[in-house]
Amino acid sequence: MTEEPDGGEGLPVLTTGEEVERALIQNGVREVLTVHPSVRSRQGPLLRALAESGCAVWEIDAESPSYEMREQLAGFSCRRLVIGSRRRGSAGKRALDVAVSGALLLLVSPLLLVCAVALRLSGGPGVVFRQERIGKDGKPFTLLKFRTHRPVDAHEAATRWSVANEHQMPWLCRFLRRTSLDELLQLWNVLRGDMSLVGPRPERPYFVAKFSQTYPGYAARHRMRTGITGLAQINGLRGDTSIEDRCRFDNAYIDNWSLWQDFCILLRTAAALVRPTGS
Repeated sequence: MTEEPDGGEGLPVLTTGEEVERALIQNGVREVLTVHPSVRSRQGPLLRALAESGCAVWEIDAESPSYEMREQLAGFSCRRLVIGSRRRGSAGKRALDVAVSGALLLLVSPLLLVCAVALRLSGGPGVVFRQERIGKDGKPFTLLKFRTHRPVDAHEAATRWSVANEHQMPWLCRFLRRTSLDELLQLWNVLRGDMSLVGPRPERPYFVAKFSQTYPGYAARHRMRTGITGLAQINGLRGDTSIEDRCRFDNAYIDNWSLWQDFCILLRTAAALVRPTGS
């Protein structure tokens, strides 16, 4: 199956959902192989439909997979994808997200108000920073943060990896970033279902496209909701650190996911906030 009918001569190329469904029925297909995980974010709805039809969906990266795979197919490492509601415990993860994010929003609401007022008095209007990020299955959403810097223009906001002149920020903004208090508004993203408490960190579309082409396994991170914290972050992979290492940690987290692992990551994140190092 492909989005563009440019397959080899003599090979049937399926380009619509109707053609795929007809092929499944006519041929009694029970297993599907998807190649090049970098395109999976665009094929998310189709792969989900295949999984819901009862097919086992396998992923193979013939180039150089950078994450653990336990199965072999034609000599290549592969992994069975767990898509959508078929992942056991997903309801429990969502229940944990709603319960904890809702309770924390109530608990820290006075602190949020203090931060907002302080930013308004020191920097003027516009205390909430909104930015498009890529979430589960490659779907974009609007991430919320307290505004600690003001990009020169929209291009800088979308494509600059590090904040320009970060060392020249006002002390309040540096404090919010160093303590990660600027991230607290993302609890609202979690409550809404855009994100999870624990998962791979979401990134901007420009960098998702760039990293997906450069680092094998990067696009595979989007098979689970992105998170406020994650296995990569508690292992020091924050800010300007190795993207390849983040891929390994993020995919290892997803491959071995459990509610207990989420609890452990949340506890380690809370402990790290006592000795903040910045984002």
